[in-house]
Amino acid sequence: MKRSCNIFVALVMLLVTMNAGAAEKEVLLPYGDMNRWTIRKIHESSIIGGKTKTLYEVGPNRTIEGNKPYVNGGGSPWGTSNVMAKVMGVVKTNNSVYRDRHGRGYCAKLTTHIESVKVLGLMNIKVLAAGSLFLGDMKEPITGTKDGPKAMNCGIRFTQRPKAIRYDYKVQTAGSSTRIKQNGFSRKQTVAGKDYAIAVLFLQKRTEDSKGNITAKRVGTMVVKYGKSTGGWVDDATYEILYGDIRHNPHYDAKTMGLRSVDYARNSKGKSVLVKETGWASANETPTHMILQFSSSHGGAYVGSPGNTLWIDNVRMVY
Repeated sequence: MKRSCNIFVALVMLLVTMNAGAAEKEVLLPYGDMNRWTIRKIHESSIIGGKTKTLYEVGPNRTIEGNKPYVNGGGSPWGTSNVMAKVMGVVKTNNSVYRDRHGRGYCAKLTTHIESVKVLGLMNIKVLAAGSLFLGDMKEPITGTKDGPKAMNCGIRFTQRPKAIRYDYKVQTAGSSTRIKQNGFSRKQTVAGKDYAIAVLFLQKRTEDSKGNITAKRVGTMVVKYGKSTGGWVDDATYEILYGDIRHNPHYDAKTMGLRSVDYARNSKGKSVLVKETGWASANETPTHMILQFSSSHGGAYVGSPGNTLWIDNVRMVY
């Protein structure tokens, strides 16, 4: 009898395990396998050398020749920090997100570096640029370093409630104990604290008023920082999305998880406006938008450590 009971218990446990596995569902985000890329050939102005630069965008396999403002194609929801700028009539590019090899396919490589442009008697600009891959798009051309954040349309429409996000990643840190800030207008400054690569996911319930202002309540939150080199790939990294007011959660970090008013989005009139988070939604609320961003540096615009690098692949939601 005891042996029969043990067999019965073992069968029950096996069925529970099988059902638990079957209950979980993975959904790859569009182009989330990072295997399709649009290649852009941009011709920089002759006054700064006239070189043809290659920019990479996560999108349908194609090559775009010429200085054409980029628009997401093929249903790709991904934007990058790779941009074409036209400042004082001079065409310049920044490329901080690259297509890289991973296994039999490709991945996204995000890196922090210094982008410079010098024209005798006209301009001498050095800007720190972090590699950023995000859901949304950029409006080109960028006309100045102050316009970069406003050109970013951050977030996509999203009305689901996943329990987690899952992806593969690799990290290589610069190894510096401090960071720098360099925005092209002022001298290079030293910023205290080590640089981190970072991934953030925010689910929001957005509302637009009659004047085009956008406010939002925070529905779901996930933030993870990477401060150490991994040495190799970490596959199937899974991070829980926390719903509702998470200020009393032991994992809550006010600096990275708190309510934000730094993200720009285009309203129904096509104007770029700040998305101002006004509070925490209830834990069972349905979102209207998702912000998802991977970055090789965490300190905001023009702050980071050159050399910090983050690789991302196979981004999917877990239900």
